[in-house]
Amino acid sequence: MKQILKYIALPLVAVLSLGSCHESYVTYSDAEYVMFADTLATYPVQQDVEYFSIPVVSTVTRDYDRTFGVEIIDKGSDAIENVHYRLQSNTITIKAGETRADVLVHGCYDNIGDTDALGFRLQLVMNDALEMPLYGKQTKAVLMKSCPFDINDFTGYCVLTSMFLYDYSITGSYQRLIRTEKHPVEENMIICHDWINDGYDVTMTFHPEDPMKPFVTMEEGQVASDEASFFGTAHGDDKILVTDSFYYDSIFYPCGSYLYVWTEMYVENLGQSVGTVGHFYNIMEWISDEEAERLKIEEGM
Repeated sequence: MKQILKYIALPLVAVLSLGSCHESYVTYSDAEYVMFADTLATYPVQQDVEYFSIPVVSTVTRDYDRTFGVEIIDKGSDAIENVHYRLQSNTITIKAGETRADVLVHGCYDNIGDTDALGFRLQLVMNDALEMPLYGKQTKAVLMKSCPFDINDFTGYCVLTSMFLYDYSITGSYQRLIRTEKHPVEENMIICHDWINDGYDVTMTFHPEDPMKPFVTMEEGQVASDEASFFGTAHGDDKILVTDSFYYDSIFYPCGSYLYVWTEMYVENLGQSVGTVGHFYNIMEWISDEEAERLKIEEGM
């Protein structure tokens, strides 16, 4: 099963407790604590980026440099040092007048699989008095391979698995073999021919700027099908319209040439809303020409 790990962060909180004259008053706002900025986070390992940063922060500044050790904790780690990653240094220094330093980590791009989710634990070596209560001094870093984006990896034959088809297909089939191609003018856009029904093409745009969240969008108002093909009748102007769902993110995976797209299907009549058919989950996975021919012959796709 292909999985993607979502970014999980635990923010730093200044704890302030105020009470009456009979209650205690506790504040951490002026105390010195040093910690990793996140207790768990996912970091992209990119081919042309030598290091990624794991931030260490302090709650206060000092007028002198502060140096701390960084050690690797074997328990809870499945990434292997010097195979999947290596630290630039086992110490970090928060400079005078600053509140942050970074542990620099080199991810070994060629040694990480396209769908791997390998993690390792780090711990700060410091005086126990600098450890914030309940927060701790450890972090877990998860390595995610981030392949260079190439629009051509998302062209050609593609298997579409659609929950809309699962709910409404007259034949009972919820998978289709379709073809996609680059848009001749628009950057990072593909045309999906015969997407959920023959004769109806839709477009999708890729947004690869953030390697931790590469996503796709579908322009509003695209016609995915006539109504009669799925509903048996027309409730509006005989068009099933599609756009990306505002409820869920649609994500693509450059390393595997597949994407998950959430769509909203809806009906209008002369530009006025008739109603929403629903929000549907779809998987699109690109395959070779040879595999496509096999599916045509053996599966009748």
